[in-house]
Amino acid sequence: MSTFAKRERLLLADLLEAAGPEAPTLCEGWLTRDLAAHVVVRERRPDAAGGMLIKQLGPRLEKAMDEFTAKPYEELVQLIRTGPPRFSPFSLKQIDEASNTIEFYVHTEDVRRAQPDWSPRELDKVFQDALWSRLERTARLMGRSVPTGLVLRRPDGQTAVAHRGTPVVTVTGEPSELLLFLYGRQNAAKVELDGDKEAIDKLHGSKQLGI
Repeated sequence: MSTFAKRERLLLADLLEAAGPEAPTLCEGWLTRDLAAHVVVRERRPDAAGGMLIKQLGPRLEKAMDEFTAKPYEELVQLIRTGPPRFSPFSLKQIDEASNTIEFYVHTEDVRRAQPDWSPRELDKVFQDALWSRLERTARLMGRSVPTGLVLRRPDGQTAVAHRGTPVVTVTGEPSELLLFLYGRQNAAKVELDGDKEAIDKLHGSKQLGI
């Protein structure tokens, strides 16, 4: 049975292929070639991928990114489509699903929503519920440094606290849109913000959302 992670992986690969290597993305400073290299390095170079979180590994990550961005773009897309090598922990279905569902969903939207003619995807309730479950587990990590209190709310009223503090801003939207907001794609997320105007402005322009 296909998993959410596998579905989003294939969709991302198709979008990258259709867009070509020089298309814009929502990742600041990255074209589609850079985004594709990032995905491949994350799965195939764990010795370098740690540089995304550990400052001391930054030079190794930069070198690996340079190596992969220099590869033929078609090769990068195919590496994403075929998935990680057997030795990678991402090759295990449970780890792939837990670690890559959000990763590939967000990066798929990074490609889609950077194009001038994009339109929202219709996502089924099962997938939205799966995204909400992951959002509940990661909300406090992703919102730990924001300058205001932050509450995430689904249209049905379910909430998750991403950051305790005052004044409080409540962000309402489908889980898929809340994820994009929480991962720093505030300008592309289809959400509504309620709260003090100054606090909303601070939150909307914050560079402190995400890891």
